[in-house]
Amino acid sequence: MSLYRDTGVVLRVQKLGEADRIITLITQKHGKVRAVAKGVRRTTSRLGARVEPFAHVDVQFYTGRTLDVITQVQTLDAFGVGIVNDYQRYTAGCAVLETADRMSAEEGEPVLRLYLLVAGALRALADRERDASLVLDAFLLRALAFAGWSPAVTECARCGEPGPHRAFSVQAGGSVCPRCKPPVSANPPYEVLVLMDSLVHGVWEVAERSTDSTRRETSGLVAALLQWHLERQLRSLPLVERRRAEDRPPKAE
Repeated sequence: MSLYRDTGVVLRVQKLGEADRIITLITQKHGKVRAVAKGVRRTTSRLGARVEPFAHVDVQFYTGRTLDVITQVQTLDAFGVGIVNDYQRYTAGCAVLETADRMSAEEGEPVLRLYLLVAGALRALADRERDASLVLDAFLLRALAFAGWSPAVTECARCGEPGPHRAFSVQAGGSVCPRCKPPVSANPPYEVLVLMDSLVHGVWEVAERSTDSTRRETSGLVAALLQWHLERQLRSLPLVERRRAEDRPPKAE
């Protein structure tokens, strides 16, 4: 029996048979891993609560014929505690997990940077110190950069001429100068490009001063970029609530 150990974040779970589940994780050393957690749907299982989405865990596997099998799990960070009871943070977190799942298509291929981005985004969402929408867009932009699809913000995507440039083309890969501008391009305000650059580089004092309209336009461009490169829309992204926490109506008592 070949055993190995790794740390990872649970991306999703699927039912298998009457009592088992297939757990999909993004791990530090082995990239995406799909493994069977046996008996976790039984009420007596000790592993069930430890292998739910958003869990950051230390896991021992043994290599199976088709799927590896989880034998031990130790919780490192229970990110779900600070996420699942807040709709905005929950939906943003689901978008983070789904993006990571899509971008780590090959199982067993190391994706250390993406793993670190996922863990960092979930930690920021769980800590509740930053706006969930900004955290999500920062993660998506950095995930695009990880995949080699980083949008041009401060220069022309086609010729490299320094900007800022008013036109923005998703198909061209970001900002475009007047000479390279495709017939159909967006014309976002300069503040949108500033916000995108701030999110990529973690300049949070600038990002947090942005207006609601700037954040909405930025989120729209980021979502369009992601959909263009993945060639499909994330199921979770349209569900994300983009309003600031202080603007949401109070919960009914």
